[in-house]
Amino acid sequence: MNGSLHSSPSVVDIKLKRGPAGLGFNIVGGVDQQYVENDSGIYVSKIKENGAAALDGRLQEGDKILAINGVKLEERTHKAAVDLFRTAGEDVELRILKKLPHHMNGPTGVQPEHESSVPSLGILAALAGAAAIFAFFYMRHLKKHF
Repeated sequence: MNGSLHSSPSVVDIKLKRGPAGLGFNIVGGVDQQYVENDSGIYVSKIKENGAAALDGRLQEGDKILAINGVKLEERTHKAAVDLFRTAGEDVELRILKKLPHHMNGPTGVQPEHESSVPSLGILAALAGAAAIFAFFYMRHLKKHF
């Protein structure tokens, strides 16, 4: 990944070496327990501190795992995906769909930044409406006196 913030998703291949604590991350999802509505993909839910994934630094919570060692994870149950990870060996290659910078709901539990500005937009709209009403009545008042 080149570090720039693009709106289009990017696919990245990451090679990890299994450590004493495994690969160092947890997953959610699958056809039997969708994590994202209308998407049965497998997602990274937690990166374990000092695990292989954390030490590598490229895998992030919210990333979608497309394949492990060339085996696609689409249309698999959660258990089937877990079994693939457990039997993947010491050197593991992951194909990852990086989460979009503005798509942060999900494993992180953080709301997207653009949602935090919605209340202030509502206040601005209310103020603009009040100003328009005030201006309307003020202009009516002026017309009566001239």
